[in-house]
Amino acid sequence: MKIMSNEQLIVSYRDALKSGNDKDWIRVLQVEIKKRGLKPIKH
Repeated sequence: MKIMSNEQLIVSYRDALKSGNDKDWIRVLQVEIKKRGLKPIKH
């Protein structure tokens, strides 16, 4: 995977969820988000 900043990672994840096409890519992004301890969705 290409190196991304935290902001790029979150934006990519949100875009992938909106399109809903590539489940494997969504899973890869989720794993990386968890590794970094980020919260991609605002509460």
